Amino acid sequence: MSSPVRVQLCGHFALVRDDGARLDDALPGRLGRLLVAYLVLRRPAPVARDELLEALWRQEPATHGSALTVLLSRVRTVLGDQVRGRGQLSIVLPEGSTVDVETALAGLHAAQSAVTLGDWQRAWAPALTAMLVSRRRFLPEAETWWADEWRNRLDDLHLHALENYARACLGLGGTELASAERAARRLVGLAPLRESGHLVLMQTLNARGNPAEALTAYERLRTTLREELGTDPGPELQRAHADLLGRR
Repeated sequence: MSSPVRVQLCGHFALVRDDGARLDDALPGRLGRLLVAYLVLRRPAPVARDELLEALWRQEPATHGSALTVLLSRVRTVLGDQVRGRGQLSIVLPEGSTVDVETALAGLHAAQSAVTLGDWQRAWAPALTAMLVSRRRFLPEAETWWADEWRNRLDDLHLHALENYARACLGLGGTELASAERAARRLVGLAPLRESGHLVLMQTLNARGNPAEALTAYERLRTTLREELGTDPGPELQRAHADLLGRR
């Protein structure tokens, strides 16, 4: 495996070479895919055999030492010397390879930086990438503690990506306003107490010429906060609400 590969961990697991060859089909089943995924996520740090046993067999991992040896042998048949070590194991991906989770993390960071600067054009693409990757379930076949941790992390990333994508589309305006509204509505649906999501939804609805809908969105949030937390919307939302009232 000397040519770059694309590793997809969100949604259906995929390990694909640049020439289109599917390496994941040759891996030894579910455990082979999980082993590769775990090593990919932990690289460049080496992983002790005991840690791998715990990652793959949560119940009585110490009894699966022989099974791990066989599994590693079969994975090495597919990936060759990209899997290195014996007691401490690691995977080295060829230069130019991509991992969707890492792309999403980098995309969100780039989008947040660009949004802070008001550079909507530069924020749009990485925010969209982060949003699309993180909306797919991380390793659906994995029922492990470390997969759950990654799912929680990616769920949070998805919320941030939606917000930054909505803000980028709002900043670009024009035909992107419809995308801004869709992203903002999804954000509010997933995180109904997230005030920043309601704010970008209100701003988008107003920008689309629907100030009455923006006011309705504020009232829904105000009611929810009162019922759930016994509080009112924060100062930024209250200012946005007052501005909307002043323009009517």
